[in-house]
Amino acid sequence: MKKRRLGHSCLDIPRDPARGQALRLARYRKAPELGPKLLFFSGGTALRRFSEVLTDYTHNSIHLVTPFDSGGSSAELRRAFAMPAVGDLRARLSSLADDSVTGHPDVAALFSHRLNGSALEQNLQDLVNAKHPLLKAIAEPMRSLIQSYLAAFYHQMPADFDLAGASVGNLILTGGYLIHNRSLDPIAFLFGQLIKTRGTVRTTSDVDLQLEVELENGRTIIGQHNFTGKETASINSPIRAIKLTGEADDIDTLDASRVCKETLTLIDSAELLVFPPGSFYSSIIANLLPKGVTKALHKNPSPRVYVPSLGTDLETLGMTLADQVQVLNQHLIGKTAVKATHAGRYAIDFVLFDSRLLSVSDKQVARISGEMGVQLIDTDLANDAHDTHRYDDTKLAQALLGLT
Repeated sequence: MKKRRLGHSCLDIPRDPARGQALRLARYRKAPELGPKLLFFSGGTALRRFSEVLTDYTHNSIHLVTPFDSGGSSAELRRAFAMPAVGDLRARLSSLADDSVTGHPDVAALFSHRLNGSALEQNLQDLVNAKHPLLKAIAEPMRSLIQSYLAAFYHQMPADFDLAGASVGNLILTGGYLIHNRSLDPIAFLFGQLIKTRGTVRTTSDVDLQLEVELENGRTIIGQHNFTGKETASINSPIRAIKLTGEADDIDTLDASRVCKETLTLIDSAELLVFPPGSFYSSIIANLLPKGVTKALHKNPSPRVYVPSLGTDLETLGMTLADQVQVLNQHLIGKTAVKATHAGRYAIDFVLFDSRLLSVSDKQVARISGEMGVQLIDTDLANDAHDTHRYDDTKLAQALLGLT
């Protein structure tokens, strides 16, 4: 960890993030309920620990997560109910939950529980009938409310549904989705209230759509789990394009993906727009695909910052950091106008990274800062364990808060 950071004089920012940072952080920690609105476009797992740390500084963060996962237990729910994936939604809500005695740790424990072992359906029936110890520990009226969602799921569950490893939280969300006219926003709001989520979490779409990627070699792959390399073989050619697809034709699919008014309001209210570490295409770019997201971003003048992933992201095969910034810019402002929006600004304002953890050549720096007009902020984000595959969550949170 003795590598020197970049020293390029052109990499300045309007205000030094370190100036007055200690005072701002102290103020945020003293009253996190009054903290800034940082909005994150991400998947569900990459920011799990970071989200917990962030709640020490703000309870007003906004998280738009992807509903397009097609693998794992989400695949079984999607197959059975023709619905969007809820796993990332549940994971982020849980990571922001208040699990202290002032919150509802008993509810959070139930939501994080998974069905395993034998007699899976009997365990589910015990939950539906409030005979399971985890549900019995929850006080009324929350217990009856949760029961109603579990019952809605259970009564519509196909006979061949595989319960092995099923997340109870996912089943509750599914029941709520079915009760609320196949809409995720109402149950996401209620779920957050039940576990006292210190932030707002929504999916960018609540329609049953899939991700489709086209590789440089011409191959087309449908289904997120088929190109992330986590459940199937890794792709052997770089991703050239990504889009949403479904049973409807292209026009109907695009209309179906339109984000709701409440999501547009959340985007408009954000004080800092963050594209954080995570799978580049399936977690970050995927959030920009639903109709209305980029238009809402254009209306918000708040700074936009990209924090590149560390380690190996199989979705960025053959891509440099400069390539990632360019693709992100293209999706934000259109492929025909890589540099500036109608307002004359660049798509991404900052790239936040630590050059001791992520090597960036002078050529890439020149391309990112010179050609794309993006300012690089090279700062200490390393963790004490000297793990070069992950950022220190506290340092990352403080660095982002320094841009507010």
